[in-house]
Amino acid sequence: MKCWAIIVAAGRGTRAGLGMNKVFYPVDGRSALGRCLDAIERSGRFDGAVVVLSAEDEACFAALRDREGPFDIVKGTAPGGETRRDSVRNGLLRLPEDTDIVAIHDAARPFVSAKIIDATLESACSCGSGVISTPVVDTIKQIGDDGHVTTLDRNALRAVQTPQCFDYRSILKAHIRARDEGLTVTDDAMLYEHYYGNIGLVTTDDAAENIKLTTKADFDAHNRMEMTDVRVGYGYDAHRLVQGRRLVLCGVEIAHDRGLDGHSDADVAVHALMDALLGALALGDIGRHFPDNDPQYKDADSMKLLASVMGLISRKGYAVGNADVTIVAQKPKLAGYMARMRRRLAEGLEVDEDRVNVKATTTERMGFEGEELGISAQATVLLYRKAGIK
Repeated sequence: MKCWAIIVAAGRGTRAGLGMNKVFYPVDGRSALGRCLDAIERSGRFDGAVVVLSAEDEACFAALRDREGPFDIVKGTAPGGETRRDSVRNGLLRLPEDTDIVAIHDAARPFVSAKIIDATLESACSCGSGVISTPVVDTIKQIGDDGHVTTLDRNALRAVQTPQCFDYRSILKAHIRARDEGLTVTDDAMLYEHYYGNIGLVTTDDAAENIKLTTKADFDAHNRMEMTDVRVGYGYDAHRLVQGRRLVLCGVEIAHDRGLDGHSDADVAVHALMDALLGALALGDIGRHFPDNDPQYKDADSMKLLASVMGLISRKGYAVGNADVTIVAQKPKLAGYMARMRRRLAEGLEVDEDRVNVKATTTERMGFEGEELGISAQATVLLYRKAGIK
């Protein structure tokens, strides 16, 4: 079963009033589109994804991939159309012919969960369509052409979101027919319903969190720091320098005649940072989460382990306020690598670079660092509970 995703990011988002396509605007330090692609990739359910973009945003997306990516799940882009229907059709035409199921998702919904993705895909596999929905909690009034107001039974109503998943060939045929016939629709579920009848509505216990970022207030609500619950963590790590190993610090490979010895890539700076993050929420240490006797972590990329820790931090309802890392090494000199190391950590922590500091110092040839036997690192972090999460 081959599953692909189409990420619709061609809108202008004028209601957000941000002066730019809102999907490139940061949400807790990471763009909405970047967060969306992270979720698609982390789900492990897709063979690839196509991002639908307007021509003027191609350069922005290339820059985003350099800054936040690389987003290996993205196998190509498609041009935006005059309408959302046209944009989705362009994306569908870029998918491989052997695609079985396609998930169509708005980039403006960056908080989609693996549970939602699983539920919609499974529904599409079983009945041809799977659309995430939530119960309506407000009383809904319908106004007729003559001005008469009717109260609808909210128990029979559902608000639909994305992702919306479909049998690929069926939804492609529906889009082709809709364009030929000039059918106007507000989402793909409406189009599928028009040509094939009933659609598969599903819901999950976290569907209410799958919000769409529409106005600037939506972005502000997620970018606001609540200082009522702040946590501070401290981490320390040290590894021996040995021949035959790469030297990796803060996710950046450093030119040196020796590297750090360890079960993973032995990135002491990232290890100290992970311990600080885990310590801030009393979640143990990296040895508990990534045991050094587990084969799956042999030569592991510590930045990927950091992504796992950040997922845990986010699920607990917290985000990074700032981080400060100190690397202690007599050699090599690290000044030329500082900007790249800072950038890599900011990406891993999902914050702007001005919230991350990286320093390097020597011990004036005292101790194991000064004797060039090893390198150590220390890190402190501040975490805060994200707005609206209790």
